[in-house]
Amino acid sequence: MLANPRMRLVALPIALLAAFLMVLSSAGQSQAAPAKASASTTKTAAATSAAAKTVTATKTRKAKRLAAKKRRAARISKATRVAARQKGDPYRYGASGPGAFDCSGLTSYSFRKAGVKLPRTAHTQYRHVRKIKKKNVRKGDLVFFGGSRKYHVGIYWGKGRILHAPYSGSRVKVERIWTKGWSAGTVRLRG
Repeated sequence: MLANPRMRLVALPIALLAAFLMVLSSAGQSQAAPAKASASTTKTAAATSAAAKTVTATKTRKAKRLAAKKRRAARISKATRVAARQKGDPYRYGASGPGAFDCSGLTSYSFRKAGVKLPRTAHTQYRHVRKIKKKNVRKGDLVFFGGSRKYHVGIYWGKGRILHAPYSGSRVKVERIWTKGWSAGTVRLRG
Protein backbone atom coordinates (compact mmCIF):
# COMPACT_ATOMS: atom_id res chain seq x y z
CA MET A 1 0.00 0.00 0.00
CA LEU A 2 1.40 3.36 -0.98
CA ALA A 3 1.42 5.97 1.79
CA ASN A 4 1.35 9.02 -0.47
CA PRO A 5 -2.20 9.71 -1.82
CA ARG A 6 -0.79 11.17 -5.06
CA MET A 7 1.18 7.98 -5.69
CA ARG A 8 -2.01 5.98 -5.18
CA LEU A 9 -3.72 8.07 -7.83
CA VAL A 10 -0.85 7.38 -10.25
CA ALA A 11 -0.53 3.70 -9.36
CA LEU A 12 -4.25 2.93 -9.78
CA PRO A 13 -4.49 3.76 -13.52
CA ILE A 14 -1.31 1.76 -14.12
CA ALA A 15 -2.84 -1.23 -12.32
CA LEU A 16 -6.03 -0.90 -14.39
CA LEU A 17 -4.00 -0.78 -17.62
CA ALA A 18 -2.05 -3.89 -16.59
CA ALA A 19 -5.32 -5.73 -15.83
CA PHE A 20 -6.72 -4.70 -19.21
CA LEU A 21 -3.61 -5.93 -21.01
CA MET A 22 -3.85 -9.23 -19.16
CA VAL A 23 -7.42 -9.62 -20.38
CA LEU A 24 -6.35 -8.91 -23.96
CA SER A 25 -3.43 -11.32 -23.81
CA SER A 26 -5.57 -14.09 -22.33
CA ALA A 27 -8.13 -13.60 -25.14
CA GLY A 28 -5.36 -14.18 -27.69
CA GLN A 29 -4.34 -17.58 -26.23
CA SER A 30 -5.01 -20.74 -28.21
CA GLN A 31 -8.36 -22.47 -28.10
CA ALA A 32 -6.72 -25.55 -26.56
CA ALA A 33 -7.05 -24.19 -23.02
CA PRO A 34 -10.40 -22.37 -22.90
CA ALA A 35 -11.12 -23.32 -19.28
CA LYS A 36 -7.76 -21.97 -18.10
CA ALA A 37 -8.23 -18.74 -20.06
CA SER A 38 -11.76 -18.36 -18.72
CA ALA A 39 -10.58 -18.65 -15.10
CA SER A 40 -7.78 -16.13 -15.74
CA THR A 41 -10.21 -13.72 -17.40
CA THR A 42 -12.64 -14.01 -14.48
CA LYS A 43 -9.88 -13.21 -11.97
CA THR A 44 -8.70 -10.24 -14.03
CA ALA A 45 -12.25 -8.95 -14.46
CA ALA A 46 -12.79 -9.20 -10.70
CA ALA A 47 -9.57 -7.27 -10.04
CA THR A 48 -10.57 -4.62 -12.58
CA SER A 49 -14.03 -4.34 -11.02
CA ALA A 50 -12.54 -3.93 -7.52
CA ALA A 51 -10.16 -1.24 -8.79
CA ALA A 52 -13.04 0.59 -10.48
CA LYS A 53 -15.05 0.51 -7.24
CA THR A 54 -12.08 2.00 -5.37
CA VAL A 55 -11.79 4.81 -7.91
CA THR A 56 -15.53 5.51 -7.67
CA ALA A 57 -15.42 5.55 -3.85
CA THR A 58 -12.47 7.97 -3.90
CA LYS A 59 -14.24 10.29 -6.33
CA THR A 60 -17.40 10.18 -4.20
CA ARG A 61 -15.47 11.10 -1.04
CA LYS A 62 -13.75 13.98 -2.83
CA ALA A 63 -17.05 15.24 -4.23
CA LYS A 64 -18.67 15.14 -0.78
CA ARG A 65 -15.71 16.96 0.77
CA LEU A 66 -15.81 19.65 -1.92
CA ALA A 67 -19.56 20.11 -1.41
CA ALA A 68 -19.05 20.43 2.37
CA LYS A 69 -16.33 23.07 1.83
CA LYS A 70 -18.65 25.06 -0.45
CA ARG A 71 -21.48 24.91 2.08
CA ARG A 72 -19.16 26.06 4.88
CA ALA A 73 -17.81 28.93 2.73
CA ALA A 74 -21.39 30.03 2.02
CA ARG A 75 -22.15 30.00 5.75
CA ILE A 76 -19.08 32.09 6.54
CA SER A 77 -20.12 34.56 3.85
CA LYS A 78 -23.59 34.72 5.39
CA ALA A 79 -22.06 35.31 8.85
CA THR A 80 -20.17 38.33 7.49
CA ARG A 81 -23.40 39.72 6.00
CA VAL A 82 -25.21 39.24 9.33
CA ALA A 83 -22.35 40.96 11.17
CA ALA A 84 -22.35 43.85 8.67
CA ARG A 85 -26.03 44.50 9.44
CA GLN A 86 -25.07 45.01 13.11
CA LYS A 87 -22.85 48.04 12.35
CA GLY A 88 -23.87 50.90 14.60
CA ASP A 89 -25.41 48.71 17.31
CA PRO A 90 -24.17 49.68 20.79
CA TYR A 91 -21.57 47.78 22.79
CA ARG A 92 -22.86 46.26 26.01
CA TYR A 93 -20.77 43.89 28.13
CA GLY A 94 -22.17 40.35 28.04
CA ALA A 95 -24.71 41.14 25.29
CA SER A 96 -25.15 38.82 22.34
CA GLY A 97 -27.74 40.67 20.27
CA PRO A 98 -29.83 41.39 18.51
CA GLY A 99 -29.81 45.05 19.66
CA ALA A 100 -26.47 45.25 21.50
CA PHE A 101 -23.26 43.21 21.55
CA ASP A 102 -19.94 42.66 23.18
CA CYS A 103 -17.09 41.37 20.99
CA SER A 104 -17.68 37.63 21.33
CA GLY A 105 -21.44 38.14 21.40
CA LEU A 106 -21.21 39.69 17.93
CA THR A 107 -19.17 36.81 16.50
CA SER A 108 -21.25 34.05 18.11
CA TYR A 109 -24.52 35.76 17.04
CA SER A 110 -23.38 36.25 13.44
CA PHE A 111 -22.10 32.72 12.98
CA ARG A 112 -25.08 31.17 14.78
CA LYS A 113 -27.46 32.99 12.38
CA ALA A 114 -25.42 31.50 9.52
CA GLY A 115 -25.64 27.97 10.93
CA VAL A 116 -22.16 27.67 12.50
CA LYS A 117 -21.92 27.11 16.25
CA LEU A 118 -19.33 29.11 18.15
CA PRO A 119 -18.84 29.20 21.92
CA ARG A 120 -19.77 32.41 23.76
CA THR A 121 -16.49 33.95 24.99
CA ALA A 122 -13.43 35.14 23.04
CA HIS A 123 -11.10 32.65 24.73
CA THR A 124 -13.37 29.63 24.19
CA GLN A 125 -13.90 30.70 20.57
CA TYR A 126 -10.13 30.78 20.14
CA ARG A 127 -9.87 27.25 21.53
CA HIS A 128 -12.70 26.12 19.21
CA VAL A 129 -11.38 27.39 15.85
CA ARG A 130 -8.56 26.04 13.68
CA LYS A 131 -5.51 28.30 14.06
CA ILE A 132 -4.12 29.84 10.87
CA LYS A 133 -1.14 32.02 10.01
CA LYS A 134 -1.72 35.75 9.66
CA LYS A 135 -0.75 35.61 6.00
CA ASN A 136 -3.56 33.10 5.35
CA VAL A 137 -6.37 35.11 6.97
CA ARG A 138 -9.44 35.77 4.77
CA LYS A 139 -12.61 37.80 5.15
CA GLY A 140 -14.85 36.03 7.64
CA ASP A 141 -12.01 34.51 9.69
CA LEU A 142 -11.73 35.45 13.35
CA VAL A 143 -9.02 37.73 14.76
CA PHE A 144 -8.11 37.33 18.44
CA PHE A 145 -6.27 39.66 20.80
CA GLY A 146 -4.42 38.79 24.00
CA GLY A 147 -1.62 36.48 25.03
CA SER A 148 -2.36 33.06 26.43
CA ARG A 149 -5.80 34.28 27.51
CA LYS A 150 -7.70 35.84 24.60
CA TYR A 151 -9.81 38.80 25.72
CA HIS A 152 -11.08 40.26 22.41
CA VAL A 153 -12.29 38.94 19.06
CA GLY A 154 -13.40 40.45 15.76
CA ILE A 155 -14.28 39.28 12.25
CA TYR A 156 -11.57 39.88 9.67
CA TRP A 157 -12.88 42.32 7.06
CA GLY A 158 -9.96 42.42 4.63
CA LYS A 159 -7.11 44.89 4.09
CA GLY A 160 -5.98 44.72 7.72
CA ARG A 161 -9.39 45.63 9.16
CA ILE A 162 -11.84 43.90 11.49
CA LEU A 163 -15.53 44.30 12.26
CA HIS A 164 -15.97 44.22 16.03
CA ALA A 165 -17.74 45.59 19.09
CA PRO A 166 -14.74 47.35 20.68
CA TYR A 167 -15.55 48.69 24.18
CA SER A 168 -18.17 50.33 26.43
CA GLY A 169 -19.56 53.52 24.96
CA SER A 170 -18.74 52.54 21.38
CA ARG A 171 -20.68 50.86 18.61
CA VAL A 172 -20.10 47.90 16.29
CA LYS A 173 -17.74 49.15 13.56
CA VAL A 174 -15.01 48.33 11.07
CA GLU A 175 -11.56 49.39 12.25
CA ARG A 176 -7.92 48.84 11.30
CA ILE A 177 -6.09 46.27 13.40
CA TRP A 178 -4.16 48.45 15.86
CA THR A 179 -1.46 46.05 17.04
CA LYS A 180 0.80 43.29 15.79
CA GLY A 181 -0.17 41.18 18.80
CA TRP A 182 -3.07 39.30 17.28
CA SER A 183 -3.69 35.78 16.07
CA ALA A 184 -6.14 34.30 13.62
CA GLY A 185 -8.48 31.35 13.55
CA THR A 186 -10.97 30.02 11.07
CA VAL A 187 -14.04 27.84 10.89
CA ARG A 188 -13.23 27.03 7.23
CA LEU A 189 -12.76 23.35 6.49
CA ARG A 190 -9.22 22.17 5.78
CA GLY A 191 -8.09 22.49 2.18
